[in-house]
Amino acid sequence: MTHTTVGWHVELEFMEDEQQTRAVAMVRLPDGSEVRARGHANRHHTDSNQPRVGEEIAGARALNELAMQMLSKAHSEIDDASGRISHPIHV
Repeated sequence: MTHTTVGWHVELEFMEDEQQTRAVAMVRLPDGSEVRARGHANRHHTDSNQPRVGEEIAGARALNELAMQMLSKAHSEIDDASGRISHPIHV
């Protein structure tokens, strides 16, 4: 059996102000395609300003959305290759 090592490059970028953190996640696949997703976090006005926490929440939400898009992409590719409608892929 042959084993192939494949790498994906995932990037996260954050934009922040006093009340909101926004994140954009992007993965570059070996075929050159890119998948992008967004996430956000809002700070309640009574919470202390902790940018790292906002980044973690917004980043996790962006990565979760990215994962869902990747599952949908894989599901579509399975359908295209098999010529039939398959069962949805669940996490």
